[in-house]
Amino acid sequence: MSEITPELVRHLGVLARIRLDDDEVTRLTGQLSVIVDNIAKVSEVATPDVPATSHPIALQNVFRTDEVGAMLTVEQVLQNAPDATEDRFKVTAILGEEQ
Repeated sequence: MSEITPELVRHLGVLARIRLDDDEVTRLTGQLSVIVDNIAKVSEVATPDVPATSHPIALQNVFRTDEVGAMLTVEQVLQNAPDATEDRFKVTAILGEEQ
């Protein structure tokens, strides 16, 4: 069983500058006890012969190599643009600047 007491929860509340009423202290005492108990269970099975892992399944790189492929022409890129000027998209200013 964990060593979380209502007095400890109140003390933690003071340190965190959180005002806790009696109902909150009771609820948090139980919740923190469960958390501490679960950490203790994990600590029991975490032995030196068990390697630490960040993921239960080995991960591998899923990126493909970059290869230059077929590219669109400027005309193809701009064909559906609502407005274009000098081979560029023309948009309204968004920072309050004059065009």
